[in-house]
Amino acid sequence: MKFRSSLSLCALTASFALFWPLPAIAADAPQLVVDDDKVECPNATFTRIQDAVDAASPGATIRVCKGNYAEQVAIGKPLTIAADSGAVLMPGTMQQNAASLLDGSPFAVAILVSGTTGVSINGLIVDGANNGLSQCAPRLFGIAFQNASGEISHVAIRNFQLGAALGGCQSGTGIFVQSGGGGISKVEIDNSTVHDFQKNGITANEAGTLVSVHDNVITGIGPTSGAAQNGIQIGFGAGGAISTNTVTNNLWSPCTAVDTCQAVATNILVTQSDGVQVSNNRVGISQVGIFIHGNQGLVTGNATFASAVFDGIRLEGDGNRVRQNQVFNGAESGIFVSGNNSAIQQNTITEASVGILKQTGSLDNLIRLNDVFDTLVAVQDPASPGLAGVVSPER
Repeated sequence: MKFRSSLSLCALTASFALFWPLPAIAADAPQLVVDDDKVECPNATFTRIQDAVDAASPGATIRVCKGNYAEQVAIGKPLTIAADSGAVLMPGTMQQNAASLLDGSPFAVAILVSGTTGVSINGLIVDGANNGLSQCAPRLFGIAFQNASGEISHVAIRNFQLGAALGGCQSGTGIFVQSGGGGISKVEIDNSTVHDFQKNGITANEAGTLVSVHDNVITGIGPTSGAAQNGIQIGFGAGGAISTNTVTNNLWSPCTAVDTCQAVATNILVTQSDGVQVSNNRVGISQVGIFIHGNQGLVTGNATFASAVFDGIRLEGDGNRVRQNQVFNGAESGIFVSGNNSAIQQNTITEASVGILKQTGSLDNLIRLNDVFDTLVAVQDPASPGLAGVVSPER
C-alpha cells in the first residue's frame, strides 16, 4: 500500500505494525485437517470445520480440504483457516449467533470471529445462497470480526442476500468489522472478492476499529430499488485505509435526479470518520464514486468513472485533501466540495456537467492545478444541498 498524508509514511507504517497482530503460529504449530467426505484428504481427523476449531490449540492451522461445509463457524482463539481451492462454506438455514455491539440487534454470521487476535482466514469460499432467512432480522453477514483482529485474504464471499420480497431490508453484507465496549478490532482484508450482496460489500464501523482494505474486487448487484448499497464503508469513528481496490456497480435505481433522490448508493463511503485514506482505487457505476463525509481525509491516485446523478468524488467536511485523481463521466460534477480548508489539486476531470462544484459558503479551500476536459464549466460556486442526510450507511 502507498499512503500520502500529513503523517509521515514511516509513522503510518509503524502505526499499522502496532495494529496488525503478529502471527500467532509457531514453527511447530499443529495442523488439523478437515474434509467433509474424506475423499480429497482420507486421513482427515474432522468432517466439520467447527469441530476442528473447538479442538485446536491457540496458534494452530486448520487445513480445510476441497468440499462443501454446511455450517456456521465461530472462532474465539488465535488460529489460521487455510482452505484448499474449492473448499466452500455454505451454511443452510442460518441462525442468530451474534449481536450488534452497538445496539444488541441480532446477527446471523457464517464465520464469526470474536474476542481474540491473530485469526487468519485464507482461500475459502463463503457462500450465503442457502441462508434460509425469512425476515429482516437477524441481519445477515458473511464474515464478522467483533472486538477481534486478524486477516482475511484470498477469500470469495458471495450471495449474502435475502429473498426478493425482503430486498429493502438493511441486511446482507459480505464482511463486517465492529468494535464496542472499549474493545478493538484491527483487520486486514486483501486479495478477496465480494459480490452478490444486498447491503454492503465490506463495512468497518465504530471507534476502536481499524482496517486496511486493499487489492480486492467488490461488485454490487447493479440497479436495485431495495437497500441502497455501498461497496466499501468505513464509518462512525472507525479508521484505516482503502487502497488498490476495484469497486463497481452500486446503484439505487429510484435515484434519478439531484433534487428528488431519497437515498444514494456509493462505491466507497467514509461517513463520520476522520483521517481515512482512500488511494489508488478504481471505482465506477454508482451515484457517487467516492464519498468522504468526514474531516482530514486523503483521496489520492484514484480513478472514478460513470457516476450517475451525482459526483465522481464528493467531499462534505473540513481539511480534506484530494489530489492526482482521474475522474471520468461525472454527472452533477467531477468533484464536489462542501466544507472548509480542503485542498483539491492536480486532478484530471474528463466529461462532467461541472468540473469542480464548490458549495456556496465553503471557505478557504485551495483549488489549483486541476485539468478539466470536455466540460463546459470548470469551477462553479452554487448553493447546493448536502447528501449526508440521504446517504445510506450500514450501522
